[in-house]
Amino acid sequence: MKRTKVAFVYDFDETLSTTYMQDYLLIPQLGMKPETFWKKANAWSVENHADQVTGSMYYFTKMAREKKICLSREMLKACGCHIEYFEGVTTWFQRINKYGHYLDLDIEHYIISSGYEEIIEGCSIRPHFKEVAGCAFAFDENDFPIWPARVVNYQAKIQYLSKINKGLKKLDDKAVNEYTPDEKRRIPFSRIIYFGDGLTDIPSMKMVKARSGTAIAVYKPKSRQKTKALQMLKENRVDFALPADYSEGKGIDTAVKTILNKIAACRDLEGLKKQETKKIK
Repeated sequence: MKRTKVAFVYDFDETLSTTYMQDYLLIPQLGMKPETFWKKANAWSVENHADQVTGSMYYFTKMAREKKICLSREMLKACGCHIEYFEGVTTWFQRINKYGHYLDLDIEHYIISSGYEEIIEGCSIRPHFKEVAGCAFAFDENDFPIWPARVVNYQAKIQYLSKINKGLKKLDDKAVNEYTPDEKRRIPFSRIIYFGDGLTDIPSMKMVKARSGTAIAVYKPKSRQKTKALQMLKENRVDFALPADYSEGKGIDTAVKTILNKIAACRDLEGLKKQETKKIK
């Protein structure tokens, strides 16, 4: 029997990693502190009426040219090796996949992030993801980034969620807008769990929740982010607000296993109902 497919969709920065992926190595290599870089990059975006995500991508290339640092694919990929994760993340995927198999569920993991695909490609956890949708650069003949090939902001995150729902690849931009009956969608929203932490995740979390899926707001333990997560819970934008600890027996682990139990039970109940319907045909 084919296992029932379930999608886990994650933001990356401050959802799986302890801070922004650029903060660990990329920004220090530019000779700047993260708080200084982001303040200047965001100010440039405001001054030039630019989207902050697009603006920061430009600002990285601007600073690299000024400091004569080559932001090659390999250099960016190497930055992924220095990322630190929240407790339990590195063992989470194997543990939860095993639990899913016990319930005859096939869990697929996805990233939809405003971070950089080139950095994520160097992460130790990259092999666990079926697909990664993030910001990406176009490179010139000298392997220097010259243009944003893709920009993932809060609006784009919704588009990538729809692609997962319909079973499309991340570059299927035309097909995502075509009508697809619910029964032909590869993974219904009721079997999608979204993990996020910030403002760019709110539209995606609201959409997943509104369509019978589950939205989990995570926050750095013992931080002011807890207030933000609890506010999202209070405003009914998410189903859970939990500390970003993926260890066995902790809040995320317990909640997700309970959700998987429900998904498996609903599937089994639907199967029993179909059997009963056959009796009267």
